[in-house]
Amino acid sequence: MADFNTAFDVTMKAEGGYVNDPDDPGGETYKGIARSRNPKWSGWTNIDLLKNTINFPKNLEKDADLQQKIRDLYEANYWDKIRGDHIVDQDIAESIFDFAVNAGPRTSAKLAQMTVNVKADGVIGPATLEKINADDKRAFLAVFALAKIGRYVNICENRRESRKYFFGWVRRTLEGL
Repeated sequence: MADFNTAFDVTMKAEGGYVNDPDDPGGETYKGIARSRNPKWSGWTNIDLLKNTINFPKNLEKDADLQQKIRDLYEANYWDKIRGDHIVDQDIAESIFDFAVNAGPRTSAKLAQMTVNVKADGVIGPATLEKINADDKRAFLAVFALAKIGRYVNICENRRESRKYFFGWVRRTLEGL
């Protein structure tokens, strides 16, 4: 079965650190956690306190409590939602998890479901898991990557400000192959 800690470490390399990009609909973000989408996350208290200290935002990495809150949020809100512990192949689990972090667990689940030709309801259940675990790894990863890129194209067509992220999203997708 796939391992959360390994998937988390891979995704954190892609997520980066603290950003407050006015063009990003997520607004203030730390390690992929957008304040606008997670306003009640307790990690924002840590971040707000550290904003008034020397070396912000570099000092965020040294806050062990904050780093644990990040890990806990990703495990509960993303890994568990995509049922990562039940996916046999680590690379497939990492790809679905990473896209869940980037686009939301329901969107990632729907694309994974379309990839294995099951009803795309956005919830990975037993039927989806059975198909994912039986699918050819290379075929799954290739088709899933194309679906992700297609979604990014659609986002950029509908929101011009997001075009600056397109090549980063594509690079992230292709690095998972």
